[in-house]
This record gives sequence, C-alpha cells and structure tokens, in this order.
Amino acid sequence: MSPRSHITTHVLDAVTGRPAVAVGVRLEQQVSDNWHDLASAQTDSDGRIGDLGPEAVSAGRYRITFDTGSYFAARDQATFYPQVTIVFELGDESAHYHVPLLLSPFAYSTYRGS
Repeated sequence: MSPRSHITTHVLDAVTGRPAVAVGVRLEQQVSDNWHDLASAQTDSDGRIGDLGPEAVSAGRYRITFDTGSYFAARDQATFYPQVTIVFELGDESAHYHVPLLLSPFAYSTYRGS
C-alpha cells in the first residue's frame, strides 16, 4: 500500500448512492498567475484517490479538476457539468486535505473533508 498523499479526494455519485468509479482527476498548484500540474489519477472502485500528488505540499492555492463529462458519457447520461473545478487554499502544511465531490448530472457539492 502506498503512503497517503497530502491531498486526497473521493467522488460519490449522489444519484446512485455509489462511489463514482474511474473519474479522471487532475491536481494543480498556482504559482504566480500560472497553474502547474502536480498529478493526475482516476478514482478507484471505492471512488477514492489516496495517492493524488506528493506526500507533502507547500502552503498555497491549489485546484482539482474532475472529468465528470467522461464519467457520465460512459453511463450514457447527459450532464450540465462536463467538468468540475474546485480551487482551495492550503494553509497548514502539516494538515491532511481531503476534497470530496458529491456528484449528480445537474448539481454538485463539495466540502473540506477529513
């Protein structure tokens, strides 16, 4: 088992009440006015990515982009949101940051997880 990343995520399909499997996710860090790729992965069979990016990251602004369009297309389901981007501030370099996504074809929600 690989060590847990500093930033992790979980995607739940709120319509089915099941984990959203094989959602593409990209993690980036903002440096000045530019975004730099840190990592990309797909959610596992439990809708999770525990190894997204490095084990430690510096304080700053980050964004996670979820490829929700491909997820819904694979299920032959129309969606209003072909991608979801969440921008967040990482302030405590010693803390773990979990950024979950509750997803449906026409709505989404997120929160600071644990």
